[in-house]
Amino acid sequence: MSTKYLKNVVTLQLDSEACRGCGRCLEVCPHGVFVMEEKTVRIIDRDGCMECGACQRNCPFGAVTVTAGVGCANAVIRGRLKGTGPDCGCSGGDRGGPNCCGS
Repeated sequence: MSTKYLKNVVTLQLDSEACRGCGRCLEVCPHGVFVMEEKTVRIIDRDGCMECGACQRNCPFGAVTVTAGVGCANAVIRGRLKGTGPDCGCSGGDRGGPNCCGS
């Protein structure tokens, strides 16, 4: 099981109809959020996704989408640079609310 950074904020999406079961996303995902079932992929751990974008960049069928650099991976990096916990930079309400990160 992978680390959970921020709950229910991941932008990861999978179009199961576009998926052809090549398994490339399983190979490149650093946190194992995908599983192969009956020649198609399914997301099993959405909150484990760090939104690095490797799955989207490597899917030859465009079945995976994720907005890389806006979610958990970015929040963790910002927090480490500041010496704090995960920080998505939107706690002041600049992206639609006082607590848009879900933390």
